[in-house]
Amino acid sequence: MERVLAARPDVASVPEPRSVGELADRLQRPASVALVLPRLTLPCLQAAEALAALTAASPDELAGLLDAAHGERAHGLAAVLETLADRALVWPDGNGLLRMAAPLRSAWGAPLGLDAPLVQLLAGSNSDELARMLAKLDVKPAAHRKEQRLAALVDHHSDPARVGALVSKAPAATRELLERRAREASDQPGLIMFGSPKVDSTPAERWAVERGLLIRDRYRHGPARMPAEVALALRGADWHAPFTPVPPGVRSVPVTASEVEREAAAASMAFAAHAASVLGVCAAAPPARLKAGGVGARELSRIGKAAQCDELVVRLVLETANAAGLLARDGDRVAATAAYDTWAEREPADRLTALLRAWWALPLTPGGSRDEDGKALPALAGAAPCGGCVQAQHGLLTAAAQLPAGEGAANPADLGELVGWLRPLADELHQDATPFATLIREAELLGALALGAVSPIGAALLTDGVAGNADSGNDADNADNADDAEALGDACRRLLPAASGTARFGSDLTAVVAGTPSAHLHALLDSAADRESAGAASVWRFSPGSVRRALDAGLGPDALTADLAAVAVEPLPQPLSYLIHDTARSHGRVRVVSAACVIHGQEPALLAELAAHRKLAPLGLRQLAPTVLISRTPPGETLAALRAAGYAPVAEETDGTVRIERAQHHRAASPSWVPSPRPPGGRPRTRRTDTRTTKPGTPVDLRALAARLRDAPQEVPEPDPYDGRPYASDTEEIIAGHARNLSFTDVRQLAHAVDEKQAITIEYVATSGNTTVRTLSRLGLDAPYLHAWCHLRDDERVFTLSRIHGVMPT
Repeated sequence: MERVLAARPDVASVPEPRSVGELADRLQRPASVALVLPRLTLPCLQAAEALAALTAASPDELAGLLDAAHGERAHGLAAVLETLADRALVWPDGNGLLRMAAPLRSAWGAPLGLDAPLVQLLAGSNSDELARMLAKLDVKPAAHRKEQRLAALVDHHSDPARVGALVSKAPAATRELLERRAREASDQPGLIMFGSPKVDSTPAERWAVERGLLIRDRYRHGPARMPAEVALALRGADWHAPFTPVPPGVRSVPVTASEVEREAAAASMAFAAHAASVLGVCAAAPPARLKAGGVGARELSRIGKAAQCDELVVRLVLETANAAGLLARDGDRVAATAAYDTWAEREPADRLTALLRAWWALPLTPGGSRDEDGKALPALAGAAPCGGCVQAQHGLLTAAAQLPAGEGAANPADLGELVGWLRPLADELHQDATPFATLIREAELLGALALGAVSPIGAALLTDGVAGNADSGNDADNADNADDAEALGDACRRLLPAASGTARFGSDLTAVVAGTPSAHLHALLDSAADRESAGAASVWRFSPGSVRRALDAGLGPDALTADLAAVAVEPLPQPLSYLIHDTARSHGRVRVVSAACVIHGQEPALLAELAAHRKLAPLGLRQLAPTVLISRTPPGETLAALRAAGYAPVAEETDGTVRIERAQHHRAASPSWVPSPRPPGGRPRTRRTDTRTTKPGTPVDLRALAARLRDAPQEVPEPDPYDGRPYASDTEEIIAGHARNLSFTDVRQLAHAVDEKQAITIEYVATSGNTTVRTLSRLGLDAPYLHAWCHLRDDERVFTLSRIHGVMPT
């Protein structure tokens, strides 16, 4: 089902139909269903699945299956059917039956765990086979044609009373088998692996197959299948499909608008400060990428320590900044872009607005740090887009917005259950102990959710998301969308004050900045002090080491004092001025210079001559003392140049002794077939006999060689696809263009499996860097990704072609 919905991950809204003709046109467009379906609530999907299981049913039959014939559940079903009809998904056909759009019906392979109906399972049976089933049931059709016999069999099995009476007469083993099969959910009925062995029926199964309670493939491949009519009859009249028309309750507490704004302002201000720090660290020292892709735990820890924030904040900043274009891959590192420089100069509200927009449309949950096996995941790993993650973000704020005005969730974690009801197709993280716990924490960090209620920022995101993502060709609509998009910027500017360009310096050698410091103030304080905390107020502390860092960067003590005084609210305290000048007095008393080698001697005049020699100028000689020179050229080249100029230098070892230069004689290793020399006075050493068939000196049959050369093909074999030969298929060429780690044989084998819908086994390197072996079926190619059913996870997964390192037949 996820594969059907993955056509457009950026589903946030669907424009309402403007006419009946447009509504009817949507019935023929599967893409429209893929846009609408993720935004349906849980009862809408439950009712649609039940209707897909019944194929064609009246509203009363659907209500009976859902146990929604009376009371509040009946009103809920009526509202659900109205919602589905408004979206052209389910509608009455005028004959008292409900019809469903074909794309919606195909979203479920086995609705309610039921297999296909009897008519579909017996489509390939012949008239004689149907006659034998009817004879076992003692049912006489109206005529002896296949159509009448099939209709009689369907009529018999559609009556739960007759099916129940028939099963009651079955052997005990057969009854147990049928009841178990009726309770169990069908796992992809009809999926037959190529080359699967034939299955022999047991006596219990054979009795049911003879009476049409189980249908076996005529070639006897795979297990017998239970028709949907039989399964529903065996489940009993008291069995009902799940239907939850009432959303889960969320315990709320009173909160005022001012309290929500104050909490949201503090959170968003802290996040804006952390974002500036994290991206500043990445701009100064770009994080390294793992070989498997992404930023690993070690780099995340380094960034978090330098920016003084936890890993969740670092991941959230990196993912949103990457989506906003502030970071980009640069070889084996992730570096800041030119857009980051512009972003860093903007006001805090504008910075936050850019990151919030990126988060709202981000097709993943940035805080996801563990996979389904509990292994660490890198950040910026380039995972496949996840439309369910976008729906989770939108569903969370939608859920919070449904709380009564002036109230917030007493426990924000309770919102997760409501998100699951509003957006049942939203993706949850395996690492969450409660539903959507990581996403809720992200919304709180960004200031979109505060005290369990939607903040002004969250309300602006909802307005922006509903209006801004709906594509429209109408100029008036586009103007309204622009106004709604500006609402987010206005909300951020209302909550976040302008950047502060001044600081308060204390006698304890600290500098305190209220609010978010400007880019200039941030850079100045970072250059001369160490930041201790960030948030609503940021604190820096001066020390001899931090002041020395500013002096090393080229600032003089007077210039540094003047720069700090320019941003100080009050005159600089004396302890800070004393610290700067005391540190400057000792700065540079010892100097360090780089040198490739050192030249020294006992005669100052000779060394002065070497330093002034024109032919030795390329060595880069510099006199540090009367008897000491340094050279920028390595020792070997320096020695050669001095000797070429007519001098006679000698080289020294590290301990000061003269190095003796002897000619080095290089010798090749002896071949393995050369016998070892005979030890003097002893027997020859034994050696393993050479196993080669052709020995030196063996005569060559010239006639046979000439015959082979004459009979050899005249045409040179064509090269493999990587050297110019056309590919066997488009699928093979597409896979070869993305799966760079596969050989030609593996590419051809994988392409064959995709084209022929066969299962395949691959060796896959996950984003965590771990290598696993997966057996895949139901392959779907969507380069650079491969959609498939993973038998290891028993779920549908998306695999990146470049991470596939081997292909094996299943």
